[in-house]
Amino acid sequence: MPFNEAWGQFKTQEIAEWTKQYDPSRLVNPASGGNHYACGDMLDLHNYPGPEMYLYDAQRATVLGEYGGIGLVLKEHIWEPNQNWGYIQFNSSQEATDEYLKYAKMLETMITHGFSAAVYTQTTDVEVEVNGLMTYDRKVIKLDEQAVRSVNTRICHSLR
Repeated sequence: MPFNEAWGQFKTQEIAEWTKQYDPSRLVNPASGGNHYACGDMLDLHNYPGPEMYLYDAQRATVLGEYGGIGLVLKEHIWEPNQNWGYIQFNSSQEATDEYLKYAKMLETMITHGFSAAVYTQTTDVEVEVNGLMTYDRKVIKLDEQAVRSVNTRICHSLR
């Protein structure tokens, strides 16, 4: 993936072709959530907070390279106590887990419309972003781990 969200994006088709020639064994994502060109192996969309597939490319995999941003602050485990940010904020692990499961149902529906993959943002909290499945210090898993594992397994089996 040479580009993310159009930051510094230029000569996208040329760079995607060069990348594929450099290592033909790998899939090339020309621009994750960036300006979209008909090149590379996938069309990568970003959508927050919930998943949405607003473009489709029948010639390449259509993926959701970023979605989520479910915010949950656990005060004893944050980087900065006075400023924290999430696309949406919840007050409990149960509320945040319920939102994650709601998004998972949306992903399952998208599979029948050509959706190929999704990446939840993000694995851990980072600095002032509290969107992680785990806290900044990696000491607490903020969502119900078993519920997340179960729904993710179900989605992965649906994609086969």
